[in-house]
Amino acid sequence: MINYKELFLLDEQTTFLNFGSFGACPKEIFQAYQEWQLVLERQPVKFIAEDAFQYVQDSIDALAEFVNCPSDNLVLVTNPSYAFNAVIRSLELTHGDEVLSTSLEYGAMIKTWEYYGSRKGFTFKQQQITLPIASKEEFLNEFWSGYTSRTKAVFLSHITSATGLILPVEEICIEARKRGLIIVVDGAHVPGHIPLDLSRLDVDYYTGACHKWMMAPKGCSFLYAANSVKDYIDPMVISWGYDAPLKGPNRFFDYHQFNGTRDLSAFLTVRDTLKFRKKYDWENVSKKCRSFILNETSPIFNALSSSPLAPFNETFFAQMCSFPIRTNNPTLLKQKLLYTHGIEIPVIEQNNQIYIRISWQAFNEQKDADKLLEAIFQLQKEGLLL
Repeated sequence: MINYKELFLLDEQTTFLNFGSFGACPKEIFQAYQEWQLVLERQPVKFIAEDAFQYVQDSIDALAEFVNCPSDNLVLVTNPSYAFNAVIRSLELTHGDEVLSTSLEYGAMIKTWEYYGSRKGFTFKQQQITLPIASKEEFLNEFWSGYTSRTKAVFLSHITSATGLILPVEEICIEARKRGLIIVVDGAHVPGHIPLDLSRLDVDYYTGACHKWMMAPKGCSFLYAANSVKDYIDPMVISWGYDAPLKGPNRFFDYHQFNGTRDLSAFLTVRDTLKFRKKYDWENVSKKCRSFILNETSPIFNALSSSPLAPFNETFFAQMCSFPIRTNNPTLLKQKLLYTHGIEIPVIEQNNQIYIRISWQAFNEQKDADKLLEAIFQLQKEGLLL
């Protein structure tokens, strides 16, 4: 029987229920990461100036197979924020245009859209989504009620950060395409968490983090752009790839993949993450984790006198679940959970509601949920949880 805890580098003294924030890199993948760093430092000039092009392409090819899209539509980036800054600032949006989104989006993305909106004159419109969501159909009706003749693009998370909900992105893409809209999707939590088929998903721009549920080292993510739009994005950094002599037909790669000197080692572990997943049958591992979320978390809901934020099934939930809570001091609550009870779990505020969000991974056991439940009862006695 596999001891999944021994596969990771995580602090043994901490009950880790926050895989969703930054992931955690297994020992085997981290070792591969360090080996790539050694290859770099043994011959840095040859590595960066000659070999890196093929190394990176090998990673992109492996990732493209995993997310089912052509390699030419992917570039590797350090994080989704970097990718979306390149996309959003390049979109031809102007005064009076609207970008339709939801009230459930990640704070950093809201700031990015609002920043560029204030400079270009377009409006980032967060359509209010009623929680709990009654059904997929209700969500879609509520979302599209925000559409106007000024709407030029849609943006939403595939899996939300604060609420941990899987949103009906495929249906949004189908309808948005009918309306002639630009489609931008934040899939930071998706790769390695739920299946992703980018050839089936009719999206213009999509970004995902490999360093979350795929378990790559930090600083490994990707940007996908469809053929019809990929040459419209300006690189975040103008470097040698800009207007480069044709090394091949893929300007997208030239413009965005090599932006000055940096350590590419995290990018080069993509094949190692996929090998790790196959070795330990991670699809089945994830299935068991999803089953725990759906079948074993009712005691936590009951203790908090709260209920799920959507129909409690695999349409809306995978390995993350957020519990609405009441507290007068979310910062102190987070600190108490970590420093008093030894539980790493996020306490998140969004739209005047506070949540604790549990992420369930292979190394988590029933005793971890029991420990959280015990902490909840104690914090309720102390008056920190209401």
